[in-house]
Amino acid sequence: MEIGQSFSDLPKNSTTYIISKAEQKSAYDSLPPAQKSSLDSIHARVKTFASAQRAAITNIEIPIPGGFAGHKVTACKTAGCYAPGGRYPLPSSVVMTCATARAAGCDVVVLSTPNPQLITKAAGYVAGCDVFVAVGGAQAIAAMAYGVKGNGGEMEDIPPCDVICGPGNKWVTAAKSLVNGHCGIDMLAGPSEVLVICDDTADVKVVASDLIAQAEHDVVARPILVSDNEDVVNGIIAECKVQLSTLPSPNRETATTAFGTGFAVICGDIEECVRVSDSIAPEHLEIQTLDHQAVADSCRCYGGLFIGTRAAEVLGDYGAGPNHTLPTGGTGRYTGGLSVFRLVRGGWEVLY
Repeated sequence: MEIGQSFSDLPKNSTTYIISKAEQKSAYDSLPPAQKSSLDSIHARVKTFASAQRAAITNIEIPIPGGFAGHKVTACKTAGCYAPGGRYPLPSSVVMTCATARAAGCDVVVLSTPNPQLITKAAGYVAGCDVFVAVGGAQAIAAMAYGVKGNGGEMEDIPPCDVICGPGNKWVTAAKSLVNGHCGIDMLAGPSEVLVICDDTADVKVVASDLIAQAEHDVVARPILVSDNEDVVNGIIAECKVQLSTLPSPNRETATTAFGTGFAVICGDIEECVRVSDSIAPEHLEIQTLDHQAVADSCRCYGGLFIGTRAAEVLGDYGAGPNHTLPTGGTGRYTGGLSVFRLVRGGWEVLY
């Protein structure tokens, strides 16, 4: 489908790209109880966190000579939510984007994802999207940015979105950069990355597992290790090789290739480790040191921060509550992850 083309222009035997609400509910109803429970729990945590963020943003009004001035915070009317799905179904991305848009107060939530599986359709139902489009890549971004006309009843319209959010591959990111200005976007994110700051108290098996968990995402993911102890670094590298050898295909090949883009930095002390981390501003930052809270408090630039041995980055990926759409490539120096803040606008008001 080309930009400007409507569904009515498609051949009569063409695929329906809109997943109806009835089909979404049917997918949810057909899930095993354990999967239903997981989806419901993840949605509840993400919704609770995003709702708390929204409650933290308030209207203000102050007196000025002759009247009042202030700002009024309102949600964008229509939010476009993108969830990757080319290689694996990612229901977590569906929930992270749609539930956040709902908590922000957007009137209409459009979800777009390629090749939606049963669990993905169910996630759309749980997260409450209004329009579900089974299209991915740059085409999906174009459809949400410019809208697509329906054919008079057989298919719903895809309304043009005021803002588009969600992670994606390089084609999705490139498309978001092109439509930015015509509509808003959350960020230009990718490839994914994790940085672990650790000292000689770190559990090498845990650190290795966390690095590999991120490396499994994509061949261009970046696992980064920063420590003040060379023996710990060598131990973690050796453990990574052991754990990589036990992974099934294609995870093993994906993670192994990703480690080719990763690196380790040995610093003189933990303070230098923090400086290195802040200069990189990683998407995911893990602190596994003796005084992990104090070290975490000294870090300033990151997307998501995971403090302590039990705070694995994967918990953030799959539903601890905070959003997993996070800044990459050093952009964490000036921006944060997807939140209701990206889906609302503050308008200035002056009253005399």
